[in-house]
Amino acid sequence: MKKDMPTSNQSAKQKDLVRNTLDSSDKPMTTDQGVKINNDANSLKAGERGASLLEDFILREKITHFDHERIPERIVHARGSAAHGFFELYEDLSAYTRAGLFTKVGQKTPVFVRFSTVAGSKGSADLARDIRGFAVKFYTDEGIFDLVGNNTPVFFIQDAMKFPDLIHSVKPEPDNEIPQAASAHDTFYDFVSLATETLHNHMWAMSDRAIPRSLRMMEGFGIHTFRLLNNHGESHFVRFHWKPDLGVHSVTWDEAVKINGADPDFHRRDLWEAIEQGHFPTWELGLQIIPEEDEHRFEFDLLDATKLIPEELVPVRIVGKMTLDRNPDNFFAETEQVAFHPGHIVPGIDFTNDPLLQGRLFSYTDTQLSRLGSPNFHELPINRSIAEVNNNQRDAQMRTTINKGKAAYHPNSIGGGCPFLSKIADGGFNSYEERVDSKKVRARSASFKDHFSQPALFYRSLSAWEKEHLIGAYSFELGKCQIDAIKSRMLYLLNHIDSSLAKRVSDNIGLAIPKKIEGPMNMNIGADEDPSTQQPGKLKNYLERSAALSQDKEKPSPIASRQVAVLVDHGFDMKGFEKFKKALEAEGASVKIVSPSGGIISCSQGMKHKVDAQLSTTESVFYDAVFIPCGEKSVASLAEQGKTIKFINEAIKHCKTIAFLGKAVKLRDLSVAKDFLDDKAVFTDGSPKDFIKALAMHRNWEREPHTVKIAV
Repeated sequence: MKKDMPTSNQSAKQKDLVRNTLDSSDKPMTTDQGVKINNDANSLKAGERGASLLEDFILREKITHFDHERIPERIVHARGSAAHGFFELYEDLSAYTRAGLFTKVGQKTPVFVRFSTVAGSKGSADLARDIRGFAVKFYTDEGIFDLVGNNTPVFFIQDAMKFPDLIHSVKPEPDNEIPQAASAHDTFYDFVSLATETLHNHMWAMSDRAIPRSLRMMEGFGIHTFRLLNNHGESHFVRFHWKPDLGVHSVTWDEAVKINGADPDFHRRDLWEAIEQGHFPTWELGLQIIPEEDEHRFEFDLLDATKLIPEELVPVRIVGKMTLDRNPDNFFAETEQVAFHPGHIVPGIDFTNDPLLQGRLFSYTDTQLSRLGSPNFHELPINRSIAEVNNNQRDAQMRTTINKGKAAYHPNSIGGGCPFLSKIADGGFNSYEERVDSKKVRARSASFKDHFSQPALFYRSLSAWEKEHLIGAYSFELGKCQIDAIKSRMLYLLNHIDSSLAKRVSDNIGLAIPKKIEGPMNMNIGADEDPSTQQPGKLKNYLERSAALSQDKEKPSPIASRQVAVLVDHGFDMKGFEKFKKALEAEGASVKIVSPSGGIISCSQGMKHKVDAQLSTTESVFYDAVFIPCGEKSVASLAEQGKTIKFINEAIKHCKTIAFLGKAVKLRDLSVAKDFLDDKAVFTDGSPKDFIKALAMHRNWEREPHTVKIAV
């Protein structure tokens, strides 16, 4: 062991953590040129108190590198977390595509997945109300395939031309750079209220989907309609879905605000720790496959990125599973430098004429050039294809490949004609031979003009508690806006989606729903277009409800990796504690001892137990459930702590599962839990089985209407 390795009183786990940060070969410190360094604490000076010398190449190299360590953050999706894993195919899809990724059953394709928020800067908090990015890089043996999507199946806009406007509106306002990572301000709602195509995805952003409990507990979508091409050149339309095995779950806005203050890295930490503990998150990949001849059979346009395809109309076909089983070794080198691009596809997958997708095909290359500084970004290890790369691209900044030979052009004879071209039958890429016969115009298809039907379908599909949360979100966001005219336009549009929604929001913000507004509803049109012909069509009800759009499911979710707080102090009952702990850990849940003091505490049997969190340093919002064992001394100590009652009250307010064992009923009676004795997720001496069953439902949302007066 090197003399400078810390050797103070540490647990075995802490010592392992220190050892794991060191290179196993104990290599000496060197400069970037390989020169061994003798002193890294002091710069070279003319005497101990003299001037520093310009010739100090070690100082200059170290400081220069430090000064250039940052690269431009992503314009959007700057705040991200990522992990490595693999995708395994369940069934052969060669009837639809020739991509080996989807035809070789049982093959494990390496992946790197990056989750992100959209609007905030790199240093913003994890639980902002925001859409989440869900980008998957497949390292296939035919090349890189990037499925770059979000946790919503639709997007705000229909044409990439409007993307800069959308992002400029939601980013901090340019005069004062306020607010950070928040959409609750005038510029965003000014844009949304004038561009009605945004309303559908905006409904998703106001729903609980925008504040997930965990990155591991949210769906992912490819957003666009792509094509699959088989070996016969036949085309099928496809949309991609990621469905988490842990279920789709969220937190309340009240929790999100508190979590952001107490631990702004909550999602990042949750993903990292779950993988480190062996709770590998998994998602099943589902495809909605539509025959070419069915392109126009729906009451919406498949090429419109603001529309989803209801699963009742086209079922999602589950075809494989993705598992994330390894954290990055270096955040910057991997998570920050990874370059996704919807234009990275492999043979058997192709694009459609979706105008948002088409614009992204340009934008993603451009942004990587800006951030990573060179067209050689594909040579960074995290972006490197596992398929062999041979072409005539040469040079440019940071080139690492050393190409041999004279010929860097094709055709050539000097290089023997290499690299040679591949026939389609041998794996060469081919595009779908779509007939194109039209005039060049700047216009939207009339089939894109239905801006109200799907937002209304989404709202109708929500459960009662989800609707309440959405109403609360709109009320909060519009309440933060300052300009009444903008708020009135939004109420007018909400009234076209659902009158009861508009009425509730109107009452909450104290502003009447206008009977009419000045000018057309949709102002997102060209100067020479007739406004009367470019307005959203009338609301259609082609489907009353889509169950897949709601998070309220009757099916319980696995409780693996769920965080359960156990409130105890010295003298707690070991028998009751051990009974619950064993049952919970058998299901994969993490049981955390929370106590008024840190360090070690003793149970009723005199056994020593390490405290996971000191009560004063943790919060109820970090945990999914709470149980409090018996033990007269333990309960008496907890009762003296004001934070104990706050902890319990918050768990009740946020509809979580909680159990009081034996004498812990005293704490129940000191808290608001005494008013919820008939609640199906509040137990007095309940069994671990019942506790686990309630926890598997995530929350008892039926409690929520009765918790509004609980102050915490």
